[in-house]
Amino acid sequence: MALVQHEPTSMGEVLGELDELASTHDEVCVADVLDDFGERSFGPFIMLPALLEITPIGGIPGLPTALALFIALIAIQLLVGRDHVWMPRFVQQRSVGSKKLHKSVRKLRGLANFLDHHSEGRLESLTQGAAIRLVAAAVILLCCTVPPLEFLPFASSVPMLAIAVLGLALTVRDGALVLGALLFTALATALGLAMYFNSSGDGAGLPFL
Repeated sequence: MALVQHEPTSMGEVLGELDELASTHDEVCVADVLDDFGERSFGPFIMLPALLEITPIGGIPGLPTALALFIALIAIQLLVGRDHVWMPRFVQQRSVGSKKLHKSVRKLRGLANFLDHHSEGRLESLTQGAAIRLVAAAVILLCCTVPPLEFLPFASSVPMLAIAVLGLALTVRDGALVLGALLFTALATALGLAMYFNSSGDGAGLPFL
């Protein structure tokens, strides 16, 4: 599997690559993205599924849980110290229509510009070594909160946003963003648990909204 010469280093660049893939394919599969980004791009492969979940694509029943499982697979590899992304063949063959992908990318442009504007290569030591494993563990923890929250409207987007920020921090090598994302992880986990336990019995709504 060929690697690209230049791995993406910002959310805008990741979305640009994804939009270009959608322009040249009727459907974009995971293998296409892996070929385009390179096997060492853990950050984008953690960030992208989380971003897709907070777009209209994430409204498909069962998809948030499937995306969380995908992200957890990547994070586990990061946790155990693998130096490149591995995915089973059946996962690589999963695809999404180019029109849906274009629409999702457009909706994410504003968020991408905001986050890229506020991220720089600060405290790079926090994006290496043991700190990477801490980020991976936080991502796995957040993934575990997604399946039960999927039964509540839009609730699974809270941990997914935290995952996306952690993925961005790895992508741009920004340790300050890692610290901020870990704090957001704690808040997102607490909020997710509150949303779940304070919801009505039938999951129809949240009493504090």
